[in-house]
Amino acid sequence: MAQPKGKKQNTAAVCEALAAPVAEQMGIYFWDVVFEKEGAGWYLRYYIDKDPDGIDLDTCEAFSRAVSDLLDAADPIEQSYCLEVGSPGVERKLSKSWHFKKYMGCDVLVRLIRPVDGVREFVGELIGYDGLSGIITIELDEDMEMDFMLDETAFVRLYDQAL
Repeated sequence: MAQPKGKKQNTAAVCEALAAPVAEQMGIYFWDVVFEKEGAGWYLRYYIDKDPDGIDLDTCEAFSRAVSDLLDAADPIEQSYCLEVGSPGVERKLSKSWHFKKYMGCDVLVRLIRPVDGVREFVGELIGYDGLSGIITIELDEDMEMDFMLDETAFVRLYDQAL
């Protein structure tokens, strides 16, 4: 794959671009694509979704088969890896600007890297997001709002009290 001089895409971005036509043809979209090491192994994970009802196992399987053939042909990853395809889940991780915009007004769980006053996890309604500054705001209750720098969070996920 041709790259502009001095600018190399990361592995996940290359694999996302390779699979984009398949996703479009199937009427699904990428929630996220990650290439990460766990223990001794490497994993390429496609988290896919479809509005309004989500995806099922058959969709994951069909996407996996189609993408596996594309990845084998293009061979964008030097080392061996495991390909996984799945749903981002009910308590999906929010990491991209459009994730925060889509779920404005929903309950989220914010886990901090370092605790604030001994507390590491906060649950509240997502009421603000500033992509430029990297700040999210949640309403903990009617009288209290908190701002968090995204780079100080371990993760931000949708929160489902039923789970």
